[in-house]
Amino acid sequence: MVSAQKIDYRREKTTFQTSGQWKPVTDVRSDVAIVYGAGDRKNLTFEQRVQSWRDKGYITHFMTGIAWGEYQDYFTGKWDGKMHLDEGQVQQNGDTIWHGHMVPYIVPTDNYIKYMKEKHIKRVIDAGIDAIYLEEPEFWARAGYSEAFKKEWKKEYGFDWRPQHESPENTYLSNKLKYKLYYKALKEVFTFAKEYGKSKGMNVRCYVPTHSLVNYSQWQIVSPEASLASLPCVDGYIAQVWTGTSREPNFYNGIKKERVFENAFLEYGSMESMTAPTGRKMFFLTDPIEDWPRDWGDYKKNYQATFTAQLLYPNLANYEVMPWPDRIYEGLYRKPNSEEKERIPRYYSTQMQVMVNSLNEMPLSDNKVSGSAGISVLMSNSLMFQRFPTHKGYEDPQLSNFYGQALPFLKRGVPVKTLHIENVSYPKTWKDTKILIMSYSNMKPLSPESHKYIADWVKAGGVLVYCGRDSDPFQTVQEWWNTGGNTFCKPSEHLFKLMNMEPSANEGEYTFGKGTVYVIRKDPKEFVMQSGNDSQLVSIVKQLYEQKAKAGILAFKNNFYLGRGAYDLVSVMDESVSKEPYILKGRLIDLFDPQLPVVHEKVVNPGEQAYMLNIDRLKNLNKPQVLAAASRVYNEKVTKTSYSFITKSPLNTSNVMRILLPSKPATCTITDAAGNKVADASWNWDNESKTCKVTFENNPDGVKVQIKW
Repeated sequence: MVSAQKIDYRREKTTFQTSGQWKPVTDVRSDVAIVYGAGDRKNLTFEQRVQSWRDKGYITHFMTGIAWGEYQDYFTGKWDGKMHLDEGQVQQNGDTIWHGHMVPYIVPTDNYIKYMKEKHIKRVIDAGIDAIYLEEPEFWARAGYSEAFKKEWKKEYGFDWRPQHESPENTYLSNKLKYKLYYKALKEVFTFAKEYGKSKGMNVRCYVPTHSLVNYSQWQIVSPEASLASLPCVDGYIAQVWTGTSREPNFYNGIKKERVFENAFLEYGSMESMTAPTGRKMFFLTDPIEDWPRDWGDYKKNYQATFTAQLLYPNLANYEVMPWPDRIYEGLYRKPNSEEKERIPRYYSTQMQVMVNSLNEMPLSDNKVSGSAGISVLMSNSLMFQRFPTHKGYEDPQLSNFYGQALPFLKRGVPVKTLHIENVSYPKTWKDTKILIMSYSNMKPLSPESHKYIADWVKAGGVLVYCGRDSDPFQTVQEWWNTGGNTFCKPSEHLFKLMNMEPSANEGEYTFGKGTVYVIRKDPKEFVMQSGNDSQLVSIVKQLYEQKAKAGILAFKNNFYLGRGAYDLVSVMDESVSKEPYILKGRLIDLFDPQLPVVHEKVVNPGEQAYMLNIDRLKNLNKPQVLAAASRVYNEKVTKTSYSFITKSPLNTSNVMRILLPSKPATCTITDAAGNKVADASWNWDNESKTCKVTFENNPDGVKVQIKW
């Protein structure tokens, strides 16, 4: 039996996902516990798992995979008496692509969709859960050879399946079908969830946790991505960006290497721009570790990079603070520079919990990230269609045709954004874009209508920079630009004709209405795969930005800064225009330091990030308040001479708190839930910042802090 929950939707700001029941060592204290998987565990039903979190005050949501999961009852015939292992995704050599033991990646057939509705969605809604997340709708680009896929091909196209490795045409058709299959699967399952919920008097909300379009394109995976944002049955997304996705190497200045901060900034940006025009809700995810075993020092460094990147988007303030807390708190990983493994070190769990708990109070902000704004790079879901297999010797190593448009500006401190061609019909999409950089070397427009909106934007005064030789083998696939009365050799020819240009326009500058088009006859990968080869692009865009877009000076620097409420966020990049550090000054609490020191100056060097709380920007310096803590605070009570609260966090972790007070405490009493004094608790006073630092061991049952002055 699961008790009903009264839900305050305003409280659904922070979340985490877990396949386990509540435990003292994983009591993360976010608003929402997303319970993963509808199956029963040994001696524990799904409903009991849900109730274990509700009993501790959590709102409960549900998540499972749409492309894979513990669905052995389906694959082995227990559900309907038929084996379905043949519905797995299969690559050219005949091997099934597995996610785990007896867990293949799925070709989402009608029967599988029916199974998901009847076996999983109904049970979840019957348990009183009104928010459902179907994660990672993933079809591998190298798949497309199973009998199930061949049947779907015949249904979609009306002719027999064709092997994707034989031609660009077949590859394009294959990947378009993969894209459509998961679009259809999510649409049908979510529509059912909403209708079934409505029949029970519930408003069921549906979300898609998904990697970014940047990452899926890098990893050669096909997914519906941006097209889902306009579906009425999709209420939002979780942007699954973390160290594992952001450390995928890319090319810049002729060097292939990991660029975690820069990659994360572009990944979060592509997720923001995908949903912002549609008004859908977005949670940003970070992970203090990652799927691949590394050492704790590696995890810490890259967590700081991705965490900073997510907070540089001030129009979003909903977060999945971590996935899999059992893995984080109880997993064994290497010590830095050692083969010895240990559970999460106290210094890191304290720092992580300070960071995580700050997200509970993270404000939205109208402030902008520092730098010359207004440059956007065009993206399309079809980025995923050309990645694998390659044809006629045309390669795009590490998605360099995308990074060649973005990194030359990002590395110079320009907060470049992405703009999704699927969203060009929304007026909000174009807000703040002064220059649009685009290429069809690595993607293609899925409809002619998008060109009309681009042309209209240019005509009204926009500046378009088109980069491309238009020589990749996908230019000539059978598509709308060369069928149905259209006879264009390449999709760019259609766009250029709409702007009164010669369809095969030569390199140079053109005028259309009040706007400008500049054609560069190089593929963007050429700007980053060779050292110093981005100067032409950068100088052309700089001139257009300043003289045609009249957007001000296009300034170059090696850093990004954002003030967000009382928080200061800084990232300084290497491989940039200088090696100068960024220096913050003020009364600052260092939130990346588990001791929460108060400093007057913070020096941030190239390759580093900083996350500081600026005491001088607090709204009310006279109000007693916890400024930072490795725990979540409840039941605050303030009088003229006292301040008290209860605070909770996972067992086996150490708390540090920095508390603002009107004057030095006379007493600071720290007791457990039974009223006993907590051993080894300590406090000290910093007169200049008017803050009291308190430390003690955390307890999920609650620790009471009473301060008198």
